[in-house]
Amino acid sequence: MTAVRTALVIGGGIAGPVTAMALRRAGIEATVHEAYPAVTEGSGVTLTLAPNGLAALDCVGAEQAVEGVGLPMRRTVVTDGRGGRIGAFPHVAVEPVTLGLWRDDLARVLREQAEAQGVRIAYDKRLVDAEESDDGVLARFADGSTASADLLVGADGIRSRVRTLIDPQAPAPQVLPLLNLGGAARYAVPDADPEAMYFVFGARAFFGYWVQPDGRTAWFANVPDRRPTSYAEASRIPRQQWLHRLREVFADDVPARQVLAHTEPDGLVAIGSIESMPSVPRWHGGRMVLVGDAVHAPSPSSGQGASLAVESAVQLARCLRDHAELPAAFDAYERLRRRRVEKVLRRGRQTTSTKTVGPVGKRMMRLMMPLALRTFLNPERTLGPEQRYRIDWDAPVTTELAVGSA
Repeated sequence: MTAVRTALVIGGGIAGPVTAMALRRAGIEATVHEAYPAVTEGSGVTLTLAPNGLAALDCVGAEQAVEGVGLPMRRTVVTDGRGGRIGAFPHVAVEPVTLGLWRDDLARVLREQAEAQGVRIAYDKRLVDAEESDDGVLARFADGSTASADLLVGADGIRSRVRTLIDPQAPAPQVLPLLNLGGAARYAVPDADPEAMYFVFGARAFFGYWVQPDGRTAWFANVPDRRPTSYAEASRIPRQQWLHRLREVFADDVPARQVLAHTEPDGLVAIGSIESMPSVPRWHGGRMVLVGDAVHAPSPSSGQGASLAVESAVQLARCLRDHAELPAAFDAYERLRRRRVEKVLRRGRQTTSTKTVGPVGKRMMRLMMPLALRTFLNPERTLGPEQRYRIDWDAPVTTELAVGSA
């Protein structure tokens, strides 16, 4: 039985609310502190939530609510920019199925579920420092306020302040040579399968999309660009300017050309360069510990970022539930998670690299893809172990550690 009774969770995105719900289920009172002054509204960007992530949400009673704002994705279709099919494959045959959804919708639903379960979310609380003592940790925020608890959980994203408090020498995110943009078009791609994700290897860049029941098309684009562009820098560039650039990049590609022609500037979001985390040497220190993108942000190409964040939130709570002392709980948590998440990080980087292949590589892909999908790229073989992973909330953590994590 844990001796921990209270926790500060830094970050109100995806990992934060789930961590707070899981901690409450483990008997730990948790308060979420979000840096932004209010809930942000808008479409945001698209993401997928894999079956393992949905199953982990069931541990905190949030799976059904999230399914209500997502679309089931049962297969993937890969095409070239001319409309020719390169390959198609069913997703891993497991329930629940992968969901396609908007990040803002996912974050909103998770906050609502957390608050319904009694979690307090405090806004405009940007962490600047934390002081540890023998009996707790004191967080200091930019507005001059403070808060204290038995432990502090950093769920504060890829530029985590908590990560640098734990280890001032912690690595920074790695910038990948691709820009990430997304949006919604007032246009439904003709004859598109409503339960399929479409990946288009265009002449100059990569384009992904799915159609929505409301007649819109949700899309994202990865454009090669070796100049690092932060989110702040990308946000300063007028959306109309981004849209003009994308229309030029995809001028010769279908259906990207048509989708972008029906996208208005207010329906576009520019994220900047794709980033991922390298291996983080220290996941915890003293009374502080990391979850989600703060410690293991994979490339969006992995399709596992949100799902891994949810899993880690649940596993951390289980470890704190089953261990009386923080060092033992944190050690068990890292042992459960590190190997699994770093395997996904490597796969994500490999997948991202395929989005920058040149004309010769695309021709080879077109020739080899059908055979590859039947053999070494078979979804059951490559993604099955990831997506079939399930957390047994009621089982002792020691049982899982004894057999090893997937």
